[in-house]
Amino acid sequence: MSSTPAVHLCVVQPPGYVHSLGLLDQARYFRWQFRRQGATVTMAKNRLRHDAVNFVFGAHLGFDHAQTRRHACIFVNLEQLGEGGAAVSPAYLKLLANAAVVDYDSANLAAYAVDPLDVPVVPLLHAPYLKPEISVPLELRPIDLLFIGSMNERRRAWLDRIEALGLTVSVFDSALYGEERDQFIRQAKAVLNCHFYETSRFEQARVAHCLSLGTPVISERCAQTNPPEAFEDSVLWLQGEELEQFFGEDFGTPAFYEASYAALQRFEAADPIEAYVDLLAFAGGFVGAHHERRPGGAWQPERINLGSGKDYQAGWLNIDVLERAEPDLVLDLAQPQAFPLELDSPTQGPVLLSAGSVDVINANNVLEHVGDLPTLMSNCLALLKEGGEFHIEVPYEHAATAWQDPTHVRAMNENSWLYYTEWFWYLGWFEHRFVVQASTYLDMSLKDCSRENAAFMRLVLVKQETTLAERTAARTLQAGIRVPEDEVDERFVYHPPVALAA
Repeated sequence: MSSTPAVHLCVVQPPGYVHSLGLLDQARYFRWQFRRQGATVTMAKNRLRHDAVNFVFGAHLGFDHAQTRRHACIFVNLEQLGEGGAAVSPAYLKLLANAAVVDYDSANLAAYAVDPLDVPVVPLLHAPYLKPEISVPLELRPIDLLFIGSMNERRRAWLDRIEALGLTVSVFDSALYGEERDQFIRQAKAVLNCHFYETSRFEQARVAHCLSLGTPVISERCAQTNPPEAFEDSVLWLQGEELEQFFGEDFGTPAFYEASYAALQRFEAADPIEAYVDLLAFAGGFVGAHHERRPGGAWQPERINLGSGKDYQAGWLNIDVLERAEPDLVLDLAQPQAFPLELDSPTQGPVLLSAGSVDVINANNVLEHVGDLPTLMSNCLALLKEGGEFHIEVPYEHAATAWQDPTHVRAMNENSWLYYTEWFWYLGWFEHRFVVQASTYLDMSLKDCSRENAAFMRLVLVKQETTLAERTAARTLQAGIRVPEDEVDERFVYHPPVALAA
């Protein structure tokens, strides 16, 4: 389909935040629905694509709204919003109110939508790709009841009522997602679903995933639950005191298994393709309009992060030498570079790197890996504006962290910066040098500590114009002669007199 836009799914994951992995289930479902329609779909953590319409999952965890100027973004809200719902930030609600959004539940729209008709609502239903090729019969599964999800007092009280009847509810002792979690779901006779918030909005993402894996779901139901129609006869619902009767008399009986098999079969028939066809059409119109009005020309970033992978900084230009780290640009600043450089990035589009254009460069545990550090420092000095900052974190020389990585080529200490600050002339620098604005020692937890307990060093170098005395010293100590070429203007070219013929 030539009119189908390229789609990119961006999962927001703050550094080390494991629970963002839970968003991958919904991102996979969107990917499958869009691929059914012939769309080309990519997926990444934190990275947006300049050439696609970006569906952003998890923006409540933090999102730089400035990115929407150059990237077409549709935000996927999966949070329960409104009174009694998730305690999201005002910034997130403001983001939703001023952006294109798709939601999973129309009950959320009143919390942010100016016009609810502008927000597509799509359900999360059966995912055929999750159906096991060989499924263990429910009666033979080793886990009777499994609970997955965050625990709070409300849920704990619901589970306590079940266990008071002599049953055991299995819960995870650490966060598990993906196949590591799904293998347990497939071994359970049933998964329990209890509402986290007083809003009692139905947790359709979790329930749909379990049902798609072929495991029945027994769910609490309140007056406000209001599930999509596909779940009405696919979930075993319990209200109020029905819990004690069900788990005391019905669970595990032949009638329970018969009802469970029937419910799973009914759920397989649930196909919301029409809603996703409309959503992709909405995305196509949105991305076309966005690309017409976004800023033209190359992006000239003011913040650069050296490194990528888990250290990717959304909203910055992320540069790395390793393609597998999925940076915005694969570029080696430890090699000589001639600025300006105009390059093309799959995530950022055209990028222009000019001398004196960058406010901040960040290098978190990078410099100890660099082969030609003086060249990298020279390129960073060139890129920074006067007064621009170079934020650096490196392992401390006397700590075990200094040589724990086999790719380390050096260890760093307090004197490692002298060539870039006091002895700048050794590097051929003349007009600018670095000065140390701040320096501190960090322990293994990255907290400030004494030198004796240091595992890392963190410092801020600032680009500063050299003084007249410093330039005089550089002229004295550098091998080269720093004088202008003094090209001779044509007016002053000597022409010898023409000899007269004898």
